[in-house]
Amino acid sequence: MSLRPFHLAIPVDDLDTAEAFYGETLGCGRGRRSEHWIDFDFFGHQLVTHLAPEECGCASTNQVDGKTVPVKHFGVVLDPADWQALADRLKAAGTDFVIAPYLRFEGQPGEQGTFFLLDPAGNALEFKCFKDMAQLFAS
Repeated sequence: MSLRPFHLAIPVDDLDTAEAFYGETLGCGRGRRSEHWIDFDFFGHQLVTHLAPEECGCASTNQVDGKTVPVKHFGVVLDPADWQALADRLKAAGTDFVIAPYLRFEGQPGEQGTFFLLDPAGNALEFKCFKDMAQLFAS
């Protein structure tokens, strides 16, 4: 299956803070920048952070596998080695995880490594991996 990059635009309350988080903390390359937005290469996808402080923050949650998951979130599926490397780098940096890295649905269809964190504007991000990508849409 060949996937095309997605484009996602999200609100942030400070562009310099967003640039530090997405660029330095997550290691995303920066594209174009204006006084109102910044493009990032978010693991091969186009993420645009738009200055819109009034739209920032995380609200509702749901229970998934015994964890409190932010309803509004986005993220990427990485290969297991890249997922582990990112998780290790973020742990070493003292990241405050919403849900720390762990194995979700262990021994069940859709078993996956996952973790959640918030960017400085309160946008929730999930990073996950599958040993078997065929499990991505397992029921």
